[in-house]
Formats: sequence, structure tokens, C-alpha cells
Amino acid sequence: MEGKIVKVSGPLVIAEGMHNAKMYDVVRVSNKKLIGEIIEIRGDKASIQVYEETSGLGPGEPVSTTGEPLSVELAPGLIESIFDGIQRPLDVVRSAVGDHITRGVEVHKLNRERKWHFVPVAKKGDKVVFGDVLGVVRETSIVEHKIMVPYGVEGTVEEVLSGEYTIIDTIAKINTKEGLKEVQMLQKWPVRRGRPYKEKLAPTNPMTTGQRIIDTFFPVAKGGTACIPGPFGSGKTVVQHQLAKWADAEIVVYIGCGERGNEMTDVLMEFPELKDPKTGEPLMKRTVLIANTSDMPVAAREASIYTGITIAEYFRDMGYSVALMADSTSRWAEALREMSGRLEEMPGEEGYPAYLGSKAAEFYERAGRVICAGSEGREGALTAVGAVSPPGGDLSEPVTQATLRIVKVFWGLDSSLAYRRHFPAINWLLSYSLYLDRLGQWYENEVSTEWEDLRRDAMRILQVESELNEIVRLVGIDALSLKDRFTLECAKSIREDYLHQNAFHDIDTFSSIKKQYRMLKSILLFYHEGHKALSEGAFFKDLANLPVRERIAKSKLILENNLSEFDALEADIKKEVASTLGNGGI
Repeated sequence: MEGKIVKVSGPLVIAEGMHNAKMYDVVRVSNKKLIGEIIEIRGDKASIQVYEETSGLGPGEPVSTTGEPLSVELAPGLIESIFDGIQRPLDVVRSAVGDHITRGVEVHKLNRERKWHFVPVAKKGDKVVFGDVLGVVRETSIVEHKIMVPYGVEGTVEEVLSGEYTIIDTIAKINTKEGLKEVQMLQKWPVRRGRPYKEKLAPTNPMTTGQRIIDTFFPVAKGGTACIPGPFGSGKTVVQHQLAKWADAEIVVYIGCGERGNEMTDVLMEFPELKDPKTGEPLMKRTVLIANTSDMPVAAREASIYTGITIAEYFRDMGYSVALMADSTSRWAEALREMSGRLEEMPGEEGYPAYLGSKAAEFYERAGRVICAGSEGREGALTAVGAVSPPGGDLSEPVTQATLRIVKVFWGLDSSLAYRRHFPAINWLLSYSLYLDRLGQWYENEVSTEWEDLRRDAMRILQVESELNEIVRLVGIDALSLKDRFTLECAKSIREDYLHQNAFHDIDTFSSIKKQYRMLKSILLFYHEGHKALSEGAFFKDLANLPVRERIAKSKLILENNLSEFDALEADIKKEVASTLGNGGI
């Protein structure tokens, strides 16, 4: 039974006669077959958010429901793909309609003709439940795609095939209580419902990123949540690109939600050329991209966030560590605000809907480290990192505040650092990580028992620098003692030689945890040895002008396979600092 349009207000369409419709059903609007989703029902009237341009629609046009919620297709073919917010593959759309997406275009979300080589893992007679692996497909040279028993299926394997099949071919038959069930590689999952798992685990391992300020001071755990708020031009997107390139994750899902088209173009051009540091293969071979640029219909921004996290959960269920980048959740919140306003709901703070906080929590709570569904007890992790773009850099605005109440890591970007060309422009005095205590044991076991002391020492020096700079601004540098002036020199070394990192330099773009430890140790060795020398009568100017300081600054360019060079550097620090003693004076 079809309904009829009675009102059109931007992306919001109201239709009457929708007796059989349900909340969040996908509908087809007008003769152009535009895709929409029901977001409110009053009697037989349904409010529909349309994911395509609604200009030209008018009252009386038909609306038909599909009877299904907005879902993603999950099967081999996801990796290396670029989708729009409702999982239409952009390369297929382009070959169908050209460079500009026309309204009502219908294409399959995943390729139904390509054949994949299916290798069975289960065998006849095996008892299987939801989440058990039936077989594997080599999707790319990096990713092995596990074909799992679909949700709601449980029984005994009657038959499992081997060979070349499409995603809609039957690859197994399972005897269930309801009878014989044929299983394909293709599964569907409603995007607004989190995929089930056995148990959620506490985070214990960091997701290393190769970015020194993050890994050392504000680490995020595997399965954790983080947010990057910052004003325009402070480097949010570059930080997220760096995380996508270098984070210790096996699968990357990157959602460009309402971002500028040229930024998404950079991602699409860069990623195929980037080499995965672990395998040497192109990074795209373990990446899924979702592009929903700012000129695309506003309602699709909300869909893109849920589409991305559902795909990420699917790979998590295979036992992979997945990193999800959402850039930016502010654009998604703006879409919520626009739809809420058109629905004439009571506005909350700054016009955002009253349910903004619960929607954000719903999204971030789908991250986590879990024991996956199935009888094998696989462990998977989904780490969510969301960028927030507060207007004018005002961190007190509702989206930032709602996000900070949920996430455990805050990388606060600072425009003043960005203007001074200090990247990543993460402000070390504003940012925090609530995972530090949980991850301490890992750093102690994997890096060094000194790690926590070094980290605390470096942070203390940076905080003292902030206090000393206040005094210098008031009464000048001459008011400081020689030891305080030396502390300022060492703090400058931590800032410029350690925290400043060049994303576009072949060597400096990534630092392993071991290299970070050696770099920080050498800077703090200079700090402690220098303070001892000052106590014993060394000249401040002699210490400040030691040649070894330049070598400390250049230690960021030491190659990962040459970390033994730090031994010589540390020996020279001790030797040169000792040479300043015996000169006497002030």
C-alpha cells in the first residue's frame, strides 16, 4: 500500500496513508524513487528524512515502504571500496550516471558478479552458532575475510562448498530447528543496531600511532574512544590522516562526514599511494572509505556515521583490530539539528536537539574491545576517533561538551600552536587521557620500567615552563634563577625536538614506541645532568651552547633500525656536560 506526500520541507517529507510503516523503515519517495527513512510516525502520517535532493517534489506524489530498516551489505568487496553515506559505491555510480550523482540512482551496494575463492574451515557435521567461521576469502593481499554464520542461525553443517563463488551464491547449508538454511557470503545488518558480542573487555593495550605526543602523553587504548576538537585550520584532518596511516590497527574505516570535497579528494588520492608500513602494500588494501561531503544532502550525514561503524563492527567480529575515523561529528550534529528543527521538536542548547548527548553516546558506545560472538572466543577491538569542529574554536559548545562526557581521550588542538607551525597542534596543557593507569603495565612490560617516570618528568617540565613563562612576561627573564632558565631550555627541547613532528617527512612522520622512549630518555638525561652540573658550578651559557644539543634535536631522524645510535648520544651528553665543570663563574 502506497502513501502520498502532503508536505516537503528541505530533506524532510511528510506522507499520509502510511498505515503499515514502521520506525526507521526505508522508503522510496515519489516516482523518482528517492531513498528515505522514517524518523517519526503520528497516526497514519510518517515523517521521512530523504537522503537525496528533494527539489521538485510536491504533494500527491507516491511514497512506498520497503518494510526493511536502513541496512548495510556485509561481504567480500568492502575493502578498497569508496561508498557514499548510504553505501552506494561511488565508482559504480560514476560509471552508471557520470561525475555527478543523479537522484534516484539504484546500484548494488556490493558487486554481485565478481567471484571470490572460498576456502571452507567448517566441515559437515560441525555444530555452529552465530559468529562461527564457515570459511575464508582472501579479499586483498593483506586482509583475510572470514565468512561467519549469520545472525539467528544455529545448527549442524549439512554441506559446505569450496571454490569460486559470487557473494549471492550458496556456500553452505545448515540444518536448523526451522529446517535447512542456505547461507551466502552476503549478510545484511541494520545500521542503527550494534552487532552483538559475547563479552566486553577492559582496555589494556594502547593503539600505538607513531605520533609522539599521542603515544607518550595521551595514548588511546585499543577499543577506546577519543575526540579531536579544534578550530578551523588547526590540523584535525591531518591528525586523523596520520592515525589512519600509522595506527596499530589491521582495518581502517574512514568516514568523511560533511567535510569539504577537496579534503576527501586528498584522502582518495593519498591513500592508494601510501604504503602500509607493516606489509609494504598500498594502505587502501586494508581501508574502507565513506565519503559524504558537505555539498551532499544533509540527511545522509547521519546515515554515513552509522554505515561506517556497522562495517567496522563487522570486521571487529572477525577478530580484527579496527580503527574508525569520523571527520567530523560536528557536521553530523548539524544534520541532527536541521532535521530536529524541521520536525518542530523542542530545541535544546544552541538549537541542537535535546537528545544530542544520547545519540553521541549511542555512537561511541559501539566502540570497545570484545570477545566476539561464536564458539571460538576470538577477540576483536574497535577504536573510535571523532573529530569535532567547534565554531570559532569554542570548546564549551554543546557538541564538544556532549562528546567529552563520553570519550576518554581528549586531544585539544590549539590554533596558536598551529599558527606557530607546531604540528601536531595538540595542546599538552589542555589534553588528557583517562587510559594512562590501565596502560601503565603494558608500557612497563613492552618498553621499559622507566617509561612512566620519564613521561611524568617531561610533563612536569612542560607545566613548570608554563608557570615560568608567566613570570618572564611580567618581570623579564633576568628575574629567573640559572636553574629555571635551564629548565626553560630543556622544555623548549621537549616541545621542538620531541613533540613537534613533521607529517610529511619520510622518517619523522612515524616514531615507534622504542624510538620515542630513547628520544625522551636522551632529552631528560641532558636535563638531569645539566641541573647537576649547575649545582656544581658550571656556566649556564656553556651548557646552553653545547654541540650535543643539536644532535639531540636531530635524533628524531635516527632510523628505526639504528636505535643503537642513542647509546653513543647518551654517552656524549654525559661527556660534554661534564666538560663544563671546573670553569667556575656564574
